Amino acid sequence: MIILTGLEEICDRSRQHFDRQDVAREQAYNLSRQIVRSASTTIKTIHREQISEAHKLLEQTRELTAEMLTALEDTPGLRHGGFVGDAEKEYAEAAITLAVVTSQKLPTPEELGIDYAPWLNGLAEAGGEFRRHILDLIRRDELDSAEQFLSIMDEIYHTIISFDYPNAISLGLRGRGDALRGMVERTRGDLTNALRQARLEQRLGEFDKRLSQ
Repeated sequence: MIILTGLEEICDRSRQHFDRQDVAREQAYNLSRQIVRSASTTIKTIHREQISEAHKLLEQTRELTAEMLTALEDTPGLRHGGFVGDAEKEYAEAAITLAVVTSQKLPTPEELGIDYAPWLNGLAEAGGEFRRHILDLIRRDELDSAEQFLSIMDEIYHTIISFDYPNAISLGLRGRGDALRGMVERTRGDLTNALRQARLEQRLGEFDKRLSQ
């Protein structure tokens, strides 16, 4: 007769281990949802040109991210879970968007305390935020600045597509690069139309001036 010696003890230790993981995961998951909301609000304030408030919100997002990662320190197997990477991505997107709009140096993954893949995915999504910024600049007739941000979008796109790795490593970076390409082309078309309209209005103004003389 085969006796499963020690089975109950092993199961007790397993349950204790799973209980610790479950508590850590719940805490980290709740924090990840707060991070996503905080990062989203940060980006909204950037587009509203409330830069001082955006810096405060970004600091709040940083603190939440650090707290989330601390909660997972003893459960490294959960560190690369889907919701963790998503939260890190949103934090990176907000931090990168604020840095570029305010002409500051890009924050590195190490400075943000996050992994490389979420940082790069955040960079790709920040490129999409710059489309919205460019459209705002076009509405204000700030076409020179709009052209600069289009160049930034283009550079981000070419950077993203240079990373040709499986999704398990890059966390879907290639798909975000494809989406960004479409946004770059649409934005280029919008800006081209705005520049043509501006040149036409300038010529009409010059023509009217000549007629009045």
